[in-house]
Amino acid sequence: MTNSIAEIEGAKAILVTGSNTTEMHPVLSTYVKRAVRQRDAKLILVDPRRIALQRHATKWLRPKPGTDVAWINGLMHVILEEGLHDEAYIRERTEGFDTVREVVKAYTPTAVEQITGIPAHDLVAAARLFGQAERAAVLYAMGITQHTTGTDNVKSLANLTLLTGNVGVPNAGLNPLRGQNNVQGACDMGALPNVYSGYQQVADPAARERMAQGWQLDGLPDTPGRTLTEITEAALAGEIRALYIVGENPMLSDPDLTHLEKALRKLDLLVVQDIFHTETAQVAHVVLPGASFAEKDGTFTNTERRVQRVRQAVAPPGDARADWEIISELSTRMGYEMAYESPAQIMDEIAAVTPSYGGISYARIERHGLQWPCPSPDHPGTTFLHKGQFARGRGLFHAIEYQAPPEVPDKEYPLYLSTGRVLYHWHTGSMTRRSAGMVDRVSECEMEISAADAARFSIADGAPVRVRSRRGEIQAKAKITNRAVEGTIFIPFHFAESAVNVLTHGQRDPVAKIPGIKVCAVHVEAA
Repeated sequence: MTNSIAEIEGAKAILVTGSNTTEMHPVLSTYVKRAVRQRDAKLILVDPRRIALQRHATKWLRPKPGTDVAWINGLMHVILEEGLHDEAYIRERTEGFDTVREVVKAYTPTAVEQITGIPAHDLVAAARLFGQAERAAVLYAMGITQHTTGTDNVKSLANLTLLTGNVGVPNAGLNPLRGQNNVQGACDMGALPNVYSGYQQVADPAARERMAQGWQLDGLPDTPGRTLTEITEAALAGEIRALYIVGENPMLSDPDLTHLEKALRKLDLLVVQDIFHTETAQVAHVVLPGASFAEKDGTFTNTERRVQRVRQAVAPPGDARADWEIISELSTRMGYEMAYESPAQIMDEIAAVTPSYGGISYARIERHGLQWPCPSPDHPGTTFLHKGQFARGRGLFHAIEYQAPPEVPDKEYPLYLSTGRVLYHWHTGSMTRRSAGMVDRVSECEMEISAADAARFSIADGAPVRVRSRRGEIQAKAKITNRAVEGTIFIPFHFAESAVNVLTHGQRDPVAKIPGIKVCAVHVEAA
């Protein structure tokens, strides 16, 4: 997030897209609702489903799945046509604006309606709400990123915020909502194939030298590694023969699960380190029992870049150990000694080699977390990014054209499938589906379908249904609801017995390599 969670309440307009905020980020969503109820903020919701946040929306747009670039370009077209853009901000703080202005000329409200299904007058009204606001914030999540054009989607939202002068100022910004408590922290620590901690590029000689000195190592690689989806293909080709998976369950969360299982079973060695015997652990050669959040000391870095302390409350059961202890001992046995005495010592090393974490220590975050960048011990942390100047100097516009999804409905597979989560379960359910209270709330996989589509395919509410794609089929329970838009069904991916990612395709965004999980074509019938 460029800005902080608390700043959401001060925004005059809030655009939420690709995020079922009340169910996926229920605490953060209270800031959105308070901004609307108590401060008269205008909420623009862009989502095909009638999610709970719709009740609070000033304007709700329902685009066809996979058409995000078109409607974002359409918003910018209207903002430019009506002179609602921030000319001084664009002139003083950005570059590349003219190319974007030329591209969005073609995205008239009428043209966008033909692509997205959003009525032209609704698009115009939403553009005015956003463009006229003194401060406007954008919130998004995986409904924007999990597409073959995910990078383009994010760049388009960045264009919108630059166009209206809403980056580098309070109560605004471009704000991706991280799903789990330490996803941001994992990325910050270099759990990506192209960077070290603090997003220092492996191709940068200065970064490599800093890491080499900190780790007392020579010969660090200068080329990026492989992404998760690229690892799957490399394993199938025999180029990767061993894989070590920590705290992740790709046998439910990755696309085209049949394809993934073939890759995992071809490995010479699969090691899984987790707190439960997940679906992925069931195909592993070695399982290492890790300790849960309540059984170890450490830090979490949350979605607003805030580094906070986590303290051990109970002892790990059985042979379970903290992840850092397992990794350190493995490394030592394999020839590189990691002799840390505590997580605090690891944090000191992080600060030494990571400029954005340079001023963070356990002593400083004992009571209150700090937001990075925090480069020195006397720095107060950073509530919002790019104040006065962007990290690269000027904010860069990108001219983006709309591209249709690689798979759309046809005669054989006439419906869109979208996937996601429900309030009472998290991700692959490895924790929540072991919680009796959560299971009591939602015990089985339900497929949301509109009344019109249910009648079209002779499906009764509560009846078992078979859902089929070009990659496989699953069964689920039908739920006829007005949350579903005609032509699209929704299935959560928490349920191993109805593993929806058997259906999704593995085609990837060419830049980020993220799979297009949010859009594929399916057929539905009574089971």
